[in-house]
Amino acid sequence: MSPLFSRPTAQAPSRWGVRVTLTHFFIGLCALLSAGCGSSGKHYLMAEKSLAANDFRGADAAIKEAEGEYGEKNRVLYGMDRGMTLHLAGDYLQSNVALEQSEDEVDRLYTRRVRTETAAFLTNDNLLPYEGDPYEQAMINVLKALNYALLGDLEGALVEARRVDHRLNVLSDRTKDKNDYREDGFARYVTGILYEAAGQMNDAFIAYRKSYEIYQSVKSWSGTGAPAQLQVDLLRAAEALRLNQELMEYQRAFPNIQWQSAEEQRQLTQVVVISYNGRAPRKEDRFLDVPVSMDALQLVLLNRALTQNNRNRAADTTLYALNGRVVRIAIPKLIPQKTHVPVDTVSLVSEGSAPVTVRTELAQNVTALADKALDERLPAITVKATARAATKFAMAEAATRGSQSAAGQKNADWVGLLVGLVAHGYAIASEEADKRSWRTLPDEIHLARVWVPPGTYHVQASGLTGPNNQKNDQKGKTMSLAPGKTVFIVRRVML
Repeated sequence: MSPLFSRPTAQAPSRWGVRVTLTHFFIGLCALLSAGCGSSGKHYLMAEKSLAANDFRGADAAIKEAEGEYGEKNRVLYGMDRGMTLHLAGDYLQSNVALEQSEDEVDRLYTRRVRTETAAFLTNDNLLPYEGDPYEQAMINVLKALNYALLGDLEGALVEARRVDHRLNVLSDRTKDKNDYREDGFARYVTGILYEAAGQMNDAFIAYRKSYEIYQSVKSWSGTGAPAQLQVDLLRAAEALRLNQELMEYQRAFPNIQWQSAEEQRQLTQVVVISYNGRAPRKEDRFLDVPVSMDALQLVLLNRALTQNNRNRAADTTLYALNGRVVRIAIPKLIPQKTHVPVDTVSLVSEGSAPVTVRTELAQNVTALADKALDERLPAITVKATARAATKFAMAEAATRGSQSAAGQKNADWVGLLVGLVAHGYAIASEEADKRSWRTLPDEIHLARVWVPPGTYHVQASGLTGPNNQKNDQKGKTMSLAPGKTVFIVRRVML
């Protein structure tokens, strides 16, 4: 036996009921441990494949069929995922039903704090109910507001706009560090659009002003500046409300911006384009294998050298369980999946007039929000994971010694070997980072606003080509636009 392994090899004594070789025991141990390595997430792959083919119903079906895989601890996540796929499929009522369930569960978890903390501490945080990151919770209400707007229910949309405002205000009050996520420029911008569509220009101006200030304050980490259209909106709203001081300040800040007055736009139709581009980031495990002896250090270094590009979690578990002197710590790391489409283009074609081309601009960087959320929680996650791993190692050591003492001197070595393998193997195999997130969101959300004369328009939309000259054409639709109304168009670009 190599000195890397500190346990003897032989057959287990027959007095334990059966004669089992350690080879067979290791095979069984590998099968047991590899079975507990978490879900495969195949439903996300199937959903993304359907989304890439513009089969939004298929994407929703993939999420719906995986409801059992989500389980009781992920009710919030399931509702968010289905809320998005139903939103894309045009089933706005059912989308809001799913999102409402997630929102109620988030509020219930925050109020009651019903958690299996002890069980999670001895295994991993996946046993805790998923509450969503703060930006995901805000997005629930934003998506609900957009659903109501798409249904033509402006009053319902305004209810959600006020909920967005309340949620963000509470978050801002609870968040001590001003550099943490505590506000959302995109969410505020959407509420401003809805307030203006309802004729509530004062509320719209307040939302626009907050949105602009937030975009400016978080630009260093979000990578998202205030959209140029938002500058136009501030000028128009300030002029409509006769806020002369604010109007002059914004004119100095945006000297090259031209805008139509609210009065000029009164008889026009507003078209708002929301484009969801790319794939949301995903998370993977980052394993830190900490040796507590010199032979364990050699084993860890050798294993890393041999499996650098092809890590096998079950094999790692068996090796480290056999050695018995390795502590595994699991921390999540974010894997971006950036979009290749910086701008989406939508054309509104009406008979007898030139087409109106609308170009979207970045309004929300979801990947940056996810990265920020993980960065804020990472210190606490690391401390907790380290303490959990150390506790499980200590419990495995105690179980090994206890079993040796109970077995008596004659069988102590073999009983300790078997119990140690199981106990240390469990400690390593059960260590897994919490990799849950709202995966049906996009990488980026783009937005555009345009005012056009009333009439019948055919919508032609196609994403710009990607790195392999791919296109994301979607079938257009015909819309009848009435004066003074606001119409929303939703796009999904997977490139």
